[in-house]
Order: sequence, then structure tokens, then C-alpha cells
Amino acid sequence: MRTGSNLLEDYINRIEGVTCHGEAFNLNFIGYPNRDDILGVTHRQREENPERLLQAIRTQSTGLGGFRYFHDHDPRILPAILSDPRCAKIVLTRNPLDSYISLKIAKATDQWKLTNVKNRKDAKAHFDLHEFERHLGQTQNFQLEIMRAMQVTGQSAYYIGYDDLHDTEVLSGLARWLGTDAAPETFQSDLKPQNPQPLSDKVANFNQMETALRGLDRFDLTRTPNFEPRRGPVVPSYVACAHHPLLFMPMRSGPEALVTNWMAALDGVGADLVSDFNQKTLRGWMQDNPGHQRFTVSRHPLLRAHAAFCDKILSNGSGSFTKIRNQLIRFHDFDLPDGPSDSGYDLRAHKAAFEKFLHFLKSNLNGQTSIRVDAHWASQVTCLQGMSEFCLPDHVFREDELPISLPQLARTLGIASIPTLPVTTCAHLDRLTAIYDTNLEQLCRDAYPRDYMMFGFADFA
Repeated sequence: MRTGSNLLEDYINRIEGVTCHGEAFNLNFIGYPNRDDILGVTHRQREENPERLLQAIRTQSTGLGGFRYFHDHDPRILPAILSDPRCAKIVLTRNPLDSYISLKIAKATDQWKLTNVKNRKDAKAHFDLHEFERHLGQTQNFQLEIMRAMQVTGQSAYYIGYDDLHDTEVLSGLARWLGTDAAPETFQSDLKPQNPQPLSDKVANFNQMETALRGLDRFDLTRTPNFEPRRGPVVPSYVACAHHPLLFMPMRSGPEALVTNWMAALDGVGADLVSDFNQKTLRGWMQDNPGHQRFTVSRHPLLRAHAAFCDKILSNGSGSFTKIRNQLIRFHDFDLPDGPSDSGYDLRAHKAAFEKFLHFLKSNLNGQTSIRVDAHWASQVTCLQGMSEFCLPDHVFREDELPISLPQLARTLGIASIPTLPVTTCAHLDRLTAIYDTNLEQLCRDAYPRDYMMFGFADFA
């Protein structure tokens, strides 16, 4: 809104054989305020079945039919629009600050269109930084959603800026892109700019706005680049109690054994926990266990990376990653022992090998190696994002808080007999403590910057 879309629609409707039906999927009205229907489809009928209106615009319009769609319109129809290569996408953009100020003035004056300058209402906007940040975020997210959809489906949109709306040659090019011709003189509109004056004349607290905007990171300088591949929810790894509505959603190389042993003791059924879920069976479990609690456990990145290294790379026994281990030795110059009992592999050698592993992790997570990003060392932020594709955990517990957090969780479920947990949760803790120094910590921070930032992890020691 407030990007010049009214003006662009007016221009489009001047192109022969093209009809724009207004805001067809606005939640508050259909097409335009005080309209009852579009092509015989009423507001109520559209609410019941938005595809019906889309089909009417597609088949009953005179020539090429279309409409305006904003980020807050009916979301049910957006996938159908974006995925259809025969639906032409015109993306209108404007400086988000200008758009925000224009929107504030329109809300203050309740004047959304202007055809006669004599009827112009005057008001000044009051800039609110948090409100503007929300406006900016909504705009950027919507534009990124459109851009990604175009990339994924191999389509191309016609991008036009607010300042281009006065360029008749650009508008003629838009007509040609739509498959028709329109002479530059076609584009003469009765609509007038509503607030042509500079921002300093339109904003009541202009000086405050200038100061506030200096704090915005316009170029996203503080963003941590992320090239790590997305992960799925990994539902088969989830574990549930047999007799209590409790579901554990583990992140690999965490305290899985500790938690599942506690859950088994909580059930009193030995190791007979419910596992090997798929999405269908997990939905069934969730429906059969109303009031269930889902949880996962975060582990300090350095401790987790060390556990992954010891269990999957250093070890050559059952469950280890033999092929990856061999690749690390051959192509990444890892010096690893033939077996865990090799007398020549002391703490000094272990520290050197683990340092190499942390260097490897940084490259691996940034997509710079041919080796897969395995779940045992994928970032915990990415693991949580993968879980969200199915369902998020109700609780994310820190490993060092488990002796308190898990009993509290059990009590919320009305469980009286609660087993205790040992304080030490990692078999490799002593070994890591013996080799720890600030260099290892920095290498780990370089490999997992998002985990340190998002979870707020302090140094390991």
C-alpha cells in the first residue's frame, strides 16, 4: 500500500485488452470499497472459495484480467498465483520510508486517492521507529517470498519502481511485456500525487526520525551469513514415553542417552520407549495424548562438536562415519590413530586433531567441502528450524539445567515418582576439559556463530 498502486492500476486499465479488478482479495472488501462482487462472485462466495474468484478473473475478464495483491490479503490464494507461470507478476516497489510516511498520512486524513487538488487534506505523520521497522520487515519479507517463488519456479516478474510511474516509455514497455501495445500518450491519469512535498515537510518529528534511522543497519552489516543447507524435521529420531505424554525431539551429538534413560526410568518400562515415528504415526500419537509436552535439549557448541568428533570421526567402531573419516585423512590432512587404544595418540595429538575438525566444520557448514553436513554437527539453530516444518518443541532446555528442568517438566504432567539425573552428561567431558583453551573456543565460535548468538552461549570454561 501507498506505493502508487492506485496510479499503476489506472494506467493498466488504459491498456487495451487488459483489466485490473482492484484489490480482489482484500479481506475487508472485494475489489473496491462499497462493491458487492467481481464478475458475479460475491464477497461471501470469495470467502468460502477464493479459487472461484480467481477462476472468474481468469476466464470471464475481457481480455487479460488481473488484480492488486498486498502482503495482508487472503493468503490462501497466494500459492496459486505464484506457482502459475501464465499469471504475469508485476512487482511495484517504493522507498519503504516514503511508503510508510504516505501510509501514516493517509490513515490520518482518510484520503486514499486524489483526483482534484482542491480536495486535498493535509496532515503530518509522526514517525515511530518500531512501527517503521515492522513496516520494513513486512515489505522485505513479502518481496523475498515473491523473489524466491520466481526463482524456484523459473519465472520472471516485471519490476517497476514508484518513480517509474511517470515514465511513459517504461509503461509502454510494461504493455509490451503483457503482450499488447500502448502508445506513451495512453498513460494520462486523473490521479494526482497526494503528498509531493519533501519528507521534512511531511513528518512532525523529522529530527527525531533522522536520529532514529541512523541506528538502522541499512546494509545488514550485523547479519551472520548462512550457507548451511536446510534440514527436515527428522521425525524418526523422536522418542516418546510409553505411559506419559512426553516427547523428546533430540538434536544429534547431544545428551540423547541420558534423556532417553531418564524417560525409560520415568515410565518404569526399561528401554521400551515409543520410537521409529513417521509423520503419520506421530500425528496419531499427538492426537492420542492431549496435553502432551514436547522438548529438546541444547548443548554447548564446543562440547557438542567434540562429542561428534569423538563418536563419529575419532572412533572407527560401530556407528562411526568410516567414509568421512577416510576422506578427512586423505584430503584434509587429519592425523588420526588406527584405534582408540593407540598409545601414540595423546592429549596433544587429540587437541591438534580436534582443532583441524573445527576448521573443517567452518568450511563444511559454509558449503565449501564435498562432505555432507551431517545432523551430528549441523548447527542447532538449523536443527530447530527443521523441526518447525512439522512442529516446534514446547521447551528448549539447556543441558546443564536438565537436573532441574526435567523433573519440573514431569511435575507439570502430574507425575509423582521422578527419577534423578546425574550432573555429568557427556562421556568426553574430561578429555575436552584437559585440552581446552581460548583458541579452541574461538575456532568453535567461527564455526557456529549463529548458535552462540541465538542461544546466548558463553565460553565453555
